[in-house]
Amino acid sequence: MYAVIKSGGKQYRVQEGQFLKLEKIESETGAKITFDDVLLVGEGDDVKIGEPVVKGAKVTAEVVAQGRHPKIRIIKFKRRKHHMKTMGHRQWFTQVKITGIKA
Repeated sequence: MYAVIKSGGKQYRVQEGQFLKLEKIESETGAKITFDDVLLVGEGDDVKIGEPVVKGAKVTAEVVAQGRHPKIRIIKFKRRKHHMKTMGHRQWFTQVKITGIKA
């Protein structure tokens, strides 16, 4: 069984037992999370599509870790103007393990 959930403004296709890195969710390691924004649930040929969400469908997950992605370097450069600006950014993430899908 698989589902499509919405979290942090993005959509993810998930299956039970899958590890996933999401946008930061404020919760401790080991906490249980429930995703109510389930857009699609499918198993084989039986697919339920929500309008916009599937009624009664829930995806449960467990928080495995909190962390930060590798640094991304941003360079702004203007030629012939003696101008160069360097910045960096590290995005926070929450790693979760999908424990159950209820249609």
